[in-house]
Amino acid sequence: MQRITTRHLITASLTLLLLLAFTSIACNTVESLPNTPGATSTPIVLVATPTEISSEDAAPLDYTEERIVNVYDRVKPSVVHITNRSEVIDFWRGIVPREGSGSGFVIDSEGNILTNYHVIQDAQEIEVLLPGGAVYPADLVGADPYNDLAVVQISAPSSILVPIEMGPSKNLRVGQRVIAIGNPFGLDWTLTTGVVSALGRTIETEGGQALGEVIQTDAAINPGNSGGPLLDTLGRVIGVNTAIQSPSGGSVGVGFAIPTETILRVVPQLLSHGYYPHPWLGITTYELTYELRPPQEGPEHGLLVAAIDENGPADIAGIQPAQATRQGRSILFEGGDIIIAVDRIPIERRDDLTIYLEHNFRVGETVELTMIRDSEEISLDIDLQEQPHR
Repeated sequence: MQRITTRHLITASLTLLLLLAFTSIACNTVESLPNTPGATSTPIVLVATPTEISSEDAAPLDYTEERIVNVYDRVKPSVVHITNRSEVIDFWRGIVPREGSGSGFVIDSEGNILTNYHVIQDAQEIEVLLPGGAVYPADLVGADPYNDLAVVQISAPSSILVPIEMGPSKNLRVGQRVIAIGNPFGLDWTLTTGVVSALGRTIETEGGQALGEVIQTDAAINPGNSGGPLLDTLGRVIGVNTAIQSPSGGSVGVGFAIPTETILRVVPQLLSHGYYPHPWLGITTYELTYELRPPQEGPEHGLLVAAIDENGPADIAGIQPAQATRQGRSILFEGGDIIIAVDRIPIERRDDLTIYLEHNFRVGETVELTMIRDSEEISLDIDLQEQPHR
């Protein structure tokens, strides 16, 4: 037989009291539903919820959310909306207006704003909208189509200009959290987040040139984000959002940004000269294996020098081009130096040579090329000249 103790009686009494209290509360919170023919009204017990939630009752931010919110609040005043206006000739309608938009950010108190070249390309009128709502016309200061960078300037009071902080991009790591702010589809000052997906990517610009050392990110980047900043969690610029890879034209998680190492190399030249002087060899080359059949006795990979510019760096250094002869629809090359390395680093593709020179040399510096000439390996030092404007 089970023995009932005082402890059992106390527990039973407390349970009964709690049950009565709950029943009383439930009776006070019953809401009747409208009567429906053929249905019985069933009381529903509603969970009591406050009609208003004060800011003190809002869900607290975790550490990551707090940092992202702080970055947005601090960087938003530096990000601008850029509108590009021009007129084009339409076959049916004649001269018609055209308008495009993108993003940019303030880089100094003089009103200089950095953006992508393709955001302001062919613009007849450039307009900048600041976060406070003020709109200013902008003038082009300098542009570099190759690196897809441009600087425009507005005449705004320095008191309303908030220059952004530049950060390093050399030591970025894949998986590092990043933040993008811009104006996708005209939705001003939109924030998206993601990570660094890859480093050192090579992409093709709208001009068909290879742009190297690019940051890949899965932070959502869409039309209108171009020219906006890619930031680390300290709110420092680590890149300029410039392109996406997408079959649909919208973000699919593959975006690209020009790193600050490139920005810090190019922008000072844009501010002082209006353009960036690119190092130049003065040669035309073809890629062995990819474009030309390799010679029977020679390297399988490398760049055959097919032509040189008169009085250019390669001509002055004594590089020998191949002799071209046409046979039917084909062009045959005989002789000519084959470049296999730059500064002892093997080279197989033309883009590899261009990108290496772009990121490691300046006009007037000397580069060493290793070549095969008449089945023998030779090395020549070449003084780089400034690439002519064409």
